Amino acid sequence: MLTWKQAISDYKTYLKLERGLSENSIEGYGSDIEALSNYILIHNIDQCPEKCDEETVRQFIYEQSKKSSPYSQARRLSGLKSFFKYLIFESYRDANPTDLVELPRLGRKLPSVLSLAEIKHLLECIDLSHPQGHRNMAIIEMLYGCGLRVSELITLKLSDIFFKEQIIRITGKGDKQRLIPLGDYAAKYLTIYIKECRSLQVIDPKFADIAFLNRNGRQLTRVMIFTLVKKVVHKAQIKKNVSPHTFRHSFATHLLENGADLRTIQALMGHESITTTEVYTHLDLRNIKKVMNKYHPRNKVS
Repeated sequence: MLTWKQAISDYKTYLKLERGLSENSIEGYGSDIEALSNYILIHNIDQCPEKCDEETVRQFIYEQSKKSSPYSQARRLSGLKSFFKYLIFESYRDANPTDLVELPRLGRKLPSVLSLAEIKHLLECIDLSHPQGHRNMAIIEMLYGCGLRVSELITLKLSDIFFKEQIIRITGKGDKQRLIPLGDYAAKYLTIYIKECRSLQVIDPKFADIAFLNRNGRQLTRVMIFTLVKKVVHKAQIKKNVSPHTFRHSFATHLLENGADLRTIQALMGHESITTTEVYTHLDLRNIKKVMNKYHPRNKVS
């Protein structure tokens, strides 16, 4: 009989070796299965991974609905679907107990974006006289100017930056690589940081090829980037809910507003499906309506 502990361990190994997922994604998937196994344990349900049935999964999702958003429920159910597909693939099961469990109804959630004026103001609020000032400026410029995920930013290597060609090589989800042009502003502040600030640091040899470092010469963490962004946003007195990912959304939205096509944006963002990129057309539609309402002579009754 396959235990939940062993099944989760084997599944994580599969996600790492076969699907090439990042540690963060693997932990996220693992936590979904652990939550189900804990539910089964707490309620004294005698079901191992091979015998877990639809009713147990349905009741588990129902319990989760009392304390989580529809988006969290949908993500968790998606994780469970993937886990049971893996068990079928490994011949532990013949059927997937999640097949008839419906996802909660979700509205299309449009990501928050910053205007160009807000981004300029935010950048002006970064104190370049601070020891980490030029590093912080380069970080924000890279998040917005290249549309990077936080995980891509903190793992960016010096050996993947090609200043002469003004291109960076990014390793994204599933270890898929893509090339992104390095804009003038991003290149400027990245050059200043690397040549004039980073070069003066005592660097931990393990992180010698990592571009962005903390004051101890080690790799930055996701939490450090979130903290940095929150501090700058607070100083700029921007009232929107801004996270590092907001700059990525703003990058895509501003490209679309200025005429870029969806396929190009998809490639730059590293989206596996064009459907993911299409959400930005809805943001652009709002902008188009604002322009029409403001400038069309027959749009308002006098």
